[in-house]
Amino acid sequence: MESLMIKKGSMLFYEGGIPTGIYEIKQGKAKKFKRGFSGEEQIFYIYTPHDVLGYHALLGQERYQDSCEALEDLKVNFIAKEDFLRLLREIPALQQKLIKNIAHEFGVLANIIAVLAQKNQNARLALFLLLLENRFNRNSPTLKGIDLTRDDLANLIGTSQESLGRSLKQFKELGCIEIDKRNIYIKDKKQLEELLQVKIN
Repeated sequence: MESLMIKKGSMLFYEGGIPTGIYEIKQGKAKKFKRGFSGEEQIFYIYTPHDVLGYHALLGQERYQDSCEALEDLKVNFIAKEDFLRLLREIPALQQKLIKNIAHEFGVLANIIAVLAQKNQNARLALFLLLLENRFNRNSPTLKGIDLTRDDLANLIGTSQESLGRSLKQFKELGCIEIDKRNIYIKDKKQLEELLQVKIN
């Protein structure tokens, strides 16, 4: 592994680029996204510490189908393509782990597509707030809240910043969330789950 520091706003990889290895995030967050024909951004995934990324294109022997940008200063481990492929050949358990990861990510993506297509904006926002709180705080002993720009959150749920602002205001008035600058804290998880009619573990 090679330890790298990636500055906020820098790209780990970009759509159409040729993969040279994989990344493991040690510190910080990154977003995986794709741009539409008119240049608008659709975020598919937010990576947090311990996530491994960039291996789909390597395994498929193709160019990157999406892009990944650092949301804050990142500390990552980089494994070069040749080393990664050698490890896959030598360690069967690693192959099984990757297959499991790919299956999980496919399931997440399928659920996101279904939610974006079938749920109204408030339901989409409720779901992503619950998911993001879990991902952002899973390795932290104290609750830090959801630290994401309004632009990125709007892109994630498929809406405009203005429309997102109205939904956040409604959630705040209902007592579901508290907002401190750009940090969002969930105060009533049950109300958010009722919007979805599902339980988030």
